[in-house]
Amino acid sequence: MKIAKEVIQFEVEALKSLRKNINHSFSNVVKTILNCKHGKVIISGVGKSGIIARKWAATFSSTGTPSFFLDATNASHGDLGQITSGDIVILLSNSGESDELKNIIQYSSRNKNIKLIGITSKKESILFRNSNVAFQMPSIKEAGPENIVPTSSTSAQLALGDAIAIACMKYRKFTKFDFKKFHPSGTLSIKLKTVSDLMITGNKLPVITENAKMKKALKIITIKKLGVLIVRQKNGNTNGIITDGDLKRIAQKYKNFENLEIKKVMKKNPITVSKDTLAVSALSIMNSRKITSLCVHKNKNQKKTIGLIHMHDILKANIN
Repeated sequence: MKIAKEVIQFEVEALKSLRKNINHSFSNVVKTILNCKHGKVIISGVGKSGIIARKWAATFSSTGTPSFFLDATNASHGDLGQITSGDIVILLSNSGESDELKNIIQYSSRNKNIKLIGITSKKESILFRNSNVAFQMPSIKEAGPENIVPTSSTSAQLALGDAIAIACMKYRKFTKFDFKKFHPSGTLSIKLKTVSDLMITGNKLPVITENAKMKKALKIITIKKLGVLIVRQKNGNTNGIITDGDLKRIAQKYKNFENLEIKKVMKKNPITVSKDTLAVSALSIMNSRKITSLCVHKNKNQKKTIGLIHMHDILKANIN
């Protein structure tokens, strides 16, 4: 327990030192990445820094900055071809002198249209001196005996990558809905599904005109198997709704109910939600109103039904 607390304290101090080092150099790094309009962001490092570089690439890509990790060793055996004009190369190296990175530094320096961003703690290093934009990491004491195991320094590198990613994310106005696009199978993506992701549309919609007879309504509601009918006027506007429960009550109330016009027995002004409504919010409305489906409209035109969202479809998507 004592050792654990000591290690964590070393890393806390490393993060404090990093925070003090955040200056115009950090801003230059972010601006350089944001100005990369047509190229790629390529990140590399060696050893533990390489592992952190992979995490940088993953975080960048998931927050609106397309990027990938380049293995420094493979780069010297053909993978340098992945770096092309207009790209940004970010190299992470505590010492800035790793032999495996030197070929990448040299290759990037030859092309004026490739921007090299160096992240290192050594200002006199090859990496720092040859970078178009450089960020100097603070001098950090590693946790553990003899200051030899990369621990505190990699924690600081990790935090810096997160800081850059979030800064770029905010400047790009990258929202949770953009995040959802890149994480279609994630838990957050499921929570962020909208009504438009799950609604029934087109020929599957259970639609009937207001002047139709109940006989036709029975036929359509049986075929569509959704337990509800959307009632429309001649101009296409929705002006009512009728459910299978309504049909049962009408059948008990009227002897010749099959010849009744829909508009005489329908429920007027059905509840409707925007296609951009979160599915979980639509489910909440259904639960509170004790209904199983909602009409869906686009923009502010609530009379134009473009879809139907059913409770079963929301529950099938594991939204509850």
